[in-house]
Amino acid sequence: MSLKSFLLITLTLTIILTAGESCSQEAMGEAVMEEIVITATRTETAVKELAMSFTVIPEEILKSRGKEMVFDFLKTVPGLDVSRSGGPGGTATILIRGAKSEHTLILIDGMETNDPISPSKTYNFAHLTTDNIERIEIVRGPQSTIYGSEAIGGIINIITKKGSADPGFFLSAEGGTYRTLLSRMGFNGVYERLNYSAALSRMESEGISGANEKDGNSEKDGYANTTFSTRLSLDASDNVRFGLISRVIDSETDIDNSGGPFGDDPNNVIDDRQIYVKATADISLFDGRWKNHAGILFSDINRKNNNGTDAAHPDDLVRSEFKGRNTKFEWQSIVNLNENNLLTFGVDIKEEKGESDYYSESAWGPFSSVFDEKTANNKGFFVQDQFKYNNVFFITFGGRFDDHEKFGTKSTFRIAPAFFIEETNTKLKATIGTGFKAPTLYQLYSDYGTEDLEPEESTGIDAGIEQFFLENRLVFEGVFFHNKFDNMIDYNSDLWIYENIADAKSIGIEFISKYRNSNGLMLGMAYTYTDTEDETTGEDLLRRAKNKFSFDLGYRFAEKAMVNFNFIHTGERDDMDYSSWPASRVKLDGYNLVNISGTYKITNSIEIIGRIDNLFDEDYEDVKGYGTPGFTFMSGIRFGMN
Repeated sequence: MSLKSFLLITLTLTIILTAGESCSQEAMGEAVMEEIVITATRTETAVKELAMSFTVIPEEILKSRGKEMVFDFLKTVPGLDVSRSGGPGGTATILIRGAKSEHTLILIDGMETNDPISPSKTYNFAHLTTDNIERIEIVRGPQSTIYGSEAIGGIINIITKKGSADPGFFLSAEGGTYRTLLSRMGFNGVYERLNYSAALSRMESEGISGANEKDGNSEKDGYANTTFSTRLSLDASDNVRFGLISRVIDSETDIDNSGGPFGDDPNNVIDDRQIYVKATADISLFDGRWKNHAGILFSDINRKNNNGTDAAHPDDLVRSEFKGRNTKFEWQSIVNLNENNLLTFGVDIKEEKGESDYYSESAWGPFSSVFDEKTANNKGFFVQDQFKYNNVFFITFGGRFDDHEKFGTKSTFRIAPAFFIEETNTKLKATIGTGFKAPTLYQLYSDYGTEDLEPEESTGIDAGIEQFFLENRLVFEGVFFHNKFDNMIDYNSDLWIYENIADAKSIGIEFISKYRNSNGLMLGMAYTYTDTEDETTGEDLLRRAKNKFSFDLGYRFAEKAMVNFNFIHTGERDDMDYSSWPASRVKLDGYNLVNISGTYKITNSIEIIGRIDNLFDEDYEDVKGYGTPGFTFMSGIRFGMN
């Protein structure tokens, strides 16, 4: 089926399913309009008042699609390019609106997770499961004004569950293709003034060959992941609350030496351990008109690569270890000046540390590289004002000042107005903002580093319209965006050092439609066109598809069953083929994926779950030379109360 035919079918289906709807479900429509988003402003803000481009993936979608990794849910989000090098455990990255993967800041309940010891401080989504997650909020466009460095392209915030008033627990077990086994358990509740939730999961899979099988690679690369997540909060009084959030990830991934021909390696293993902890205190004063939040955040990432000699590689050996740590103190104050004006300001102080030890042997002889522990400190202050007039005009504007110990000071700003026309149920919106990304420890201090690097910078604008129909249950949105990236840090292969040598830009449009009714029907469609250019070479940026389309259909049957149909089209992208020297630029073919999932309740406490990914066994590549899973089937059972 061609993409054009599929688009015609989905548009027709949408019209048929919505045309017969009465406009009497007013309560649901108001709920849609008043849905709360936190990440866009760091405050609880209704959808109606926001000018930023955002997507929310609620728990209901996380459960109905049945996938275990967060990465898989981001594939349908407009403006995002996603790729993974191989099967389970392979490096998985996200690019927002043409920005680099390291230009997206990844948060778990406000905890920064970007790896400080990776060369570009990017985040690898390969090991992030959906355990204990209540919702995922994605905000597109520069967000440095309120979040600082790494937020050039946008923010992805993982928000974990709070305990519910009725205590509950669950156990689940699944199995499927590639000898994959997945078991989970969790519980949550409220005990007097204590609110708690926790989840534990274990996943094991035989996997696929990381290096593409069509290039002659046959050895499967297995994967194992154990994740524990918890969230606690204690109401010390009516005005004071203390909290503790943590997530521990322990994974083991078999990898190949490279993509393409002769990439197989039977004993190349990466052990990855990640620990994230956040302690918080919240104080509310003057009947809630002045809210204060303080937090101490800590992360520790330890990654080891062990690749001994083997029959196919008798002279090749690698032993390496990478350690990265983040420590951050943050304080935020929200002052409700009046019913139309909300002032937010705060400070954060961050220290990141990193060290590594690398040793290898090959036909070229031994090689050793030791990166002694280095640190970088940054202090930031931001202020933001949210103003509204007559419940039809809304504007968010603010600024931030950062002081980095190496590159000095940097200022950023954002202005985001929205105007709601009540007569037509139309929202007009626009944003303009700037962002920056500090040079990483590796780019500053490694053997290839340059200590006088300047921060990467961005300016982003977007403008759009949202049109609401059927008492706000049907929404159409169109957004134009343009991003400019300056002082981008790239590796100069001639001088063997990192330099500020690149500029780039992206321009595009996003079309989004969403529909939901009280009978359990959910529809969603999104199309993104993105045109990118490396202004140094004039070529398209790598791994950014010009065209991307997704369609989702979900339906709940009489509180017993839930089914979900998902279609994803990703267009052609440029990539580099490193299987020969010198590396050559290639074009990756576009592809279509169809996924189906469902649940069925046998009783109130027993539920059957199942899904099929890549229904038509599409053969495609996200990264040149690396394999992707074909037809995949998973099924299991879930037992739970509440």
